[in-house]
Amino acid sequence: MRKLNYLFGLGLLFGLVTMSGCTDDEPPEIENEEEIITDVTLTFTPIGGGSAIIAVAQDPDGEGPEELEIISNIILASNTTYALELDLENSIEGESISEEVEEEADEHMFFFGWTSGLFSDPTGDGNIGSGNRDNPVNYEDSDTNSQPLGLETTWTTGDTASGVFRVILKHQPDIKSASSTSIDGESDIDITWDITIN
Repeated sequence: MRKLNYLFGLGLLFGLVTMSGCTDDEPPEIENEEEIITDVTLTFTPIGGGSAIIAVAQDPDGEGPEELEIISNIILASNTTYALELDLENSIEGESISEEVEEEADEHMFFFGWTSGLFSDPTGDGNIGSGNRDNPVNYEDSDTNSQPLGLETTWTTGDTASGVFRVILKHQPDIKSASSTSIDGESDIDITWDITIN
């Protein structure tokens, strides 16, 4: 009888432990969730002095049906070197996504594409595409593994021209490397501005 009570007690205890483990109402934490970005600002500051040129894209409803929309395009002076700083915001939550991207630099990388001939440095048309990772882009920041990030870059314009300037932010957790490309990972942003050099 004592043995039977002991087994019954063990069974009851096991059942209670099992039931309590199944009543966790909290959903599992989503790892590597894409960022909500409502505002993307490109600030081109002439290195030799002068007023900054600002280009903006906005998506006021975040994850809603609206897409990021170009608010102002890029107009740069010819034969001028600019420091470009990208600023990403989630205005719905009032948070800086740039800071998050910088903190998770080993999981993020900006890729750039542009109409050939717009810039004298870097030359070419950018590093977007599966075979273009090694095409020149003047990154001024990097992650802890010495891989480029892209919140800060430099650009020297050529002569008068017009075309497009594309920026992609890739989220590449556990896959960012010296050979990862704009094809790898999820895109947090992919925006194309019209650009004029005059």
